[in-house]
Amino acid sequence: MRANHLALPLLVILSLATWSSVAEETLSREKIAAIVGDYLKAHPDEVGALVKDYVLRHPEVFREIFVELNRQKLAATGDAAQKVAADRAREIAAHAQDLFDSPHQVTLGDPHGDVTLVEFFDYNCGYCKRAAADTEALLSADPHVRLVLKEFPVLGPRSVDAAQVAVAARMQDAKGDKYFAFHRQLLGYHGLPTQDAALTAARESGFDMERLQRDMTSAEVAATLKENMALASALHITGTPSYVAGDKVFVGAVGLEVLKAQIALLRLRGAKAE
Repeated sequence: MRANHLALPLLVILSLATWSSVAEETLSREKIAAIVGDYLKAHPDEVGALVKDYVLRHPEVFREIFVELNRQKLAATGDAAQKVAADRAREIAAHAQDLFDSPHQVTLGDPHGDVTLVEFFDYNCGYCKRAAADTEALLSADPHVRLVLKEFPVLGPRSVDAAQVAVAARMQDAKGDKYFAFHRQLLGYHGLPTQDAALTAARESGFDMERLQRDMTSAEVAATLKENMALASALHITGTPSYVAGDKVFVGAVGLEVLKAQIALLRLRGAKAE
């Protein structure tokens, strides 16, 4: 009964809010909002009863609410993703020299390849270990791809220790053959690689260990890791593995087929540009 008692005054007030010509002459928009607001505050129980009664008779309203909330969430997520993608594309262009042709990087595959794929990785990252098979398969299957490796030790001190050994290894292997052997061995290490494990992998890959241990504390190692961290920050990369291909960033172990598809797309765009 209380809900029914409330219905008439609410209907009268809301009818005024439809802004007929009479309503516009007698009450301002602010007046009507104030009247409705005051009434609702003064009769909370009656309003609650009316809302409950309406919802019980029309439960489909919840579905409509959830649909609308989901639509708004997806729209907001899509807008945010587009903004991040646009920001990344600008930063890739702005940092192209350090990203694709830095003197501090490891380059595998065809040094003059028609497509370059950049990978940010961490030796303690389980996903990087799984993704290693993808990059190795890519290099084996595609003789014209150029792979750039960026040490990105974000998973703690052990990661930094392993990265320091890796950079020192790169410093005495311009072609990258021994480095790649070291890289595969350390990513294949069972458990979390320590500095000792990294040094063992370097020794078994044929590096000059006396020189390597000197180089581990060199300015070159510090400069390499500092540059890689700065690039990752500029590109909004926070996890590993992450890949850069063209003007896009792919986060996570996306798989061999995704990498191959992106490389094919870049080649297609290059052919059209010519």
